[in-house]
Amino acid sequence: MKKLYLFSLLLVLFACSPEKKKIELSGKWIGEISMQGKIMPFEMKIQEKQDGEILASIINGEEEIELNEIEKRNDSLHIPLHIFDISIDVKIGNNVLAGTYTKHYEADYVLPITFHKGDTRFKSDLNEEPADFSGKWEVTFIEPKEQDTTEAVGIFEQNGSNIKGTFLTPLGDYRYLVGIAEGNQMKLSTFDGNHAFLFEAELQPDNTLKGHFYSGKDWYESWTAFRNEDAELPHPDSLTYLKKGYDNIYFSFPNLEGEKVSLQDEKYQDKVVIVQIFGTWCPNCMDETKFLTKWYDENKDRGVEIIGLAYEAKDDFEYAKSRVEKMIKKYDVKYDFLIAGTNDKEEASKTLPMLNRVISFPTMIIIDKNGELVNIHTGFNGPGTGKYYEEFVEDFNAKMDSLLSE
Repeated sequence: MKKLYLFSLLLVLFACSPEKKKIELSGKWIGEISMQGKIMPFEMKIQEKQDGEILASIINGEEEIELNEIEKRNDSLHIPLHIFDISIDVKIGNNVLAGTYTKHYEADYVLPITFHKGDTRFKSDLNEEPADFSGKWEVTFIEPKEQDTTEAVGIFEQNGSNIKGTFLTPLGDYRYLVGIAEGNQMKLSTFDGNHAFLFEAELQPDNTLKGHFYSGKDWYESWTAFRNEDAELPHPDSLTYLKKGYDNIYFSFPNLEGEKVSLQDEKYQDKVVIVQIFGTWCPNCMDETKFLTKWYDENKDRGVEIIGLAYEAKDDFEYAKSRVEKMIKKYDVKYDFLIAGTNDKEEASKTLPMLNRVISFPTMIIIDKNGELVNIHTGFNGPGTGKYYEEFVEDFNAKMDSLLSE
């Protein structure tokens, strides 16, 4: 009788014990990466399906980057970031996810990251009417140690306190930036899996901007800007060129099967050839790859080939091959890829000694049907630049139509 009483008591106590609260993963989350003493916020949407599969997407304004290889491991999530050799690993807590953001191809690149439910990237602190930051700005970024400067163009659209835009630089754009304007201050951020960018600026009494640019673990630049609707950068076709004494592009690199391939191979004779200098670690390169993939699918029967020269994060053929194969699968790319070297620009320049140097990933080289160099386009203004991207597409299509009709 005593045993029955104790058993009944245990049942009652167990029934009265609070159950562990089930965390609802599905919904909108704000991610916050701690870097350089700052918080870099971004938006993520998570969907936990009935069968247990977890899908997510990183949101930067109009851009959504799908993440579909997420693993739930007991009370943790392992989130590979797109095609990059980077992941987020977090423990699931009470309405919070907390853990690390890790770049696996870089030594000691681990940053703290947390997520909380919400859809507001930047919290409003000042409760002041926002100044007008919209328009076109002539920008100078300043690296503090060497005092090196980079000229850029800032383009911003503003609706009340909400602001979006990007910076165009000679090497490419800073992609989709989203943020807040409050009083005389502006904050913008973007996160695409690889780039973690935070921009801060303050409008000065003379209507100029002074600001700070934080990128990832340790890159920092100050910046200044003034309004200039006529601000322009050097033409991207003027930055990379053939050295004196060279009349064309020559190379021989292994394809993904390890076989050497060159422009002199029969496959590329009597065709227009686009050579893409890129890396799978580079978000701007992925913008260009998406564009070229669609264009090639629509035009490959017109006598054109594309060769992607991959410069990867490690000097390891099998590693580089695996990164390129993942990208090919992700974007369903049908054109050719060669493993050309590492992403160190000085080393990359040695692999193409006819160029003044490899200035930017990506760089696009166009060769006509006679094997003659047409032009070299440095950097890429992606869809986050709006009309600048549209102008590139229009110019590219006109140039290719002309070359393919010859």
